[in-house]
Amino acid sequence: MPSTSTRTGTRRTRRPRTATLRVALATGAVLAVTAGCSAQVVTDPAGAADDKPGTGTGVRIEPTEPASSSPSAEPAAASKPPATPSAKPSKSASEKPAPPKPKTVMASGAEGDQVRELQARLRQIAHFNRAPTGYYGSVTATAVSSFQAKRGLPRTGTTDTVTWQKLLGMTKKPTAAELRPPAAVKPAPKPDPRCMTGRVLCISKNSRSLSWMIDGKVLSTMDVRFGSQYTPTREGTFKVGWKSRDHVSTLYDTPMPYAMFFSGGQAVHYSADFAARGYSGASHGCVNVRDEKKIAALFDEVRTGDKVVVYK
Repeated sequence: MPSTSTRTGTRRTRRPRTATLRVALATGAVLAVTAGCSAQVVTDPAGAADDKPGTGTGVRIEPTEPASSSPSAEPAAASKPPATPSAKPSKSASEKPAPPKPKTVMASGAEGDQVRELQARLRQIAHFNRAPTGYYGSVTATAVSSFQAKRGLPRTGTTDTVTWQKLLGMTKKPTAAELRPPAAVKPAPKPDPRCMTGRVLCISKNSRSLSWMIDGKVLSTMDVRFGSQYTPTREGTFKVGWKSRDHVSTLYDTPMPYAMFFSGGQAVHYSADFAARGYSGASHGCVNVRDEKKIAALFDEVRTGDKVVVYK
């Protein structure tokens, strides 16, 4: 119920306390909107302890900043852009390309000065125990394979770029004497009596040698090898029937340079295989000569009709 009081003749009407609170709340809300804040009613758990004296409501108005005004505020989850997965490098991009395969420099069957150098260099480090021949045969392939195994390289027996560069780095350039060492001079065997007259190719199976003789005088001697037990070299006295400098066997399809035929298909000729493999191999009945330079000179000296003596 409203009450009235009179002071010094003036009539004053006292409003109820609840009405005053509604006015204050409304006024605070208007001020809050005007200041750019949102009004929020906070109930203090301590009751009216922080209120102004005389209010006793336990309720106060606190301004709060809008969400956009806080620098630490984050946008709502719905407004975040979707996370982009990091791109993984492709397999081909992450792997290193395979190194190129080494190229072949020399292989079995090759001939020439580079093969001779290869053999001389292998001989320097005890992988080739013969005089260089310039022919890449099985002995050279075995020597190359041994070198490759010692250095952790694939044992192919073929000289590729990696093997060649490794060998060059471990050896020195061969001298002329290393490339073509002088042949060991060994005494000529006592010739068969049939060799003592005329122009004779005097061939001894026991000493494995051929002596070129004229009237009992030895002019040159060279190492030779013979046929196997299944294709033996015939023994006896023969004559050179015909000569062929660049002959190739029609039966075995193999080269027979400086061939001098004396008994059917059997001939004295140079053998690259003999030069490479030595006495570990055999011919098909021919008399193989190891030294190409010597037989080339002999080929020019021998005439058709000269005597050939093959004996034990």
